[in-house]
Amino acid sequence: MSSHVASVKPASGEDSLIARYFRPIATDPGAFQLDDDAAALMPDGNDIVVTTDAIVEGVHFLPDDPPDTVARKALRVNLSDLAAKGAAPAGFVLTLALRNADEAWLKPFAAALGEDARQFGCPLLGGDTVSTPGPLMISVTAFGRVPPGKMVHRSGAKPGDRVMVTGTIGDAALGLAVLKGGKVHADTGAIAAREMLVGRYRVPQPRVALAEAVRGHASAAMDVSDGLAGDLAKLCGVSDVSAVIDLQSVPLSDAARDLVSRGIVGLETLIAGGDDYEILCTIPEDRVEGFAAAAQRAGVPVHSIGAIVAGVAAPKFVDKQGREIVLERMSYSHF
Repeated sequence: MSSHVASVKPASGEDSLIARYFRPIATDPGAFQLDDDAAALMPDGNDIVVTTDAIVEGVHFLPDDPPDTVARKALRVNLSDLAAKGAAPAGFVLTLALRNADEAWLKPFAAALGEDARQFGCPLLGGDTVSTPGPLMISVTAFGRVPPGKMVHRSGAKPGDRVMVTGTIGDAALGLAVLKGGKVHADTGAIAAREMLVGRYRVPQPRVALAEAVRGHASAAMDVSDGLAGDLAKLCGVSDVSAVIDLQSVPLSDAARDLVSRGIVGLETLIAGGDDYEILCTIPEDRVEGFAAAAQRAGVPVHSIGAIVAGVAAPKFVDKQGREIVLERMSYSHF
């Protein structure tokens, strides 16, 4: 997180900002206390997996979202990608575009970022801070490690593989709807349910604990960021396969199931909504039992929702009578 200003010159506002908020959480030796123009990620014989995601005010978080949740989301969406590749976190760099250096926002942001960096074993290595007249933007590039040649790709799914997903689907989309008010907010009865849904939108739970199990059992995997239906279509597309998904098997939280049962939202809204950050993976049938056992040991719930089939048609979603449900929308798209 270099300011690109020589050390012999007086400290700039950017230097002071970095020193105050981010140097205390950049504890990895390869960060060089944020005093250099680059960091060093020490080699250890593993492959390095690299992923990057940005979150933008008004797109991925709301202007009045608490800064600590914004920090956690910025890092965790990248940790989710690493977990789906079977990678253990190794470190990250941060680009922060701010309208102003507001201590009331930066202090809790940096504190939460440091807490998550420690919790997930993913230290801050460096980055950049810039000013912007536009919306806030936080971009994280995260690095992970996998044994040589063992990164799990999207492209390995085979006919007969089981389609499995972690956690529950659609809560984040409902959480955003709660924050925006309207019918979902009004019809989500208990305060605890509303808070849970909002929490799922603001603070994803990356399945870092499942990375080793994914690496050891999955033929293909990715994280669910733009919607289960659309992300499954991406995985199938690069694997040259299709899938049949039992909609009734898609895991829902109690709050989501209640809203569906009362007709407030449809299943399509949940499986096409973004920001779940769960892991979608395909598991060969003879590895399903081992994967489920590994997931249980890791404390991560997993669910079988369908199967990979031959062909290149879009994945098919069927109801409990086996009738195909044609989706009008598959996923969130920026463009």
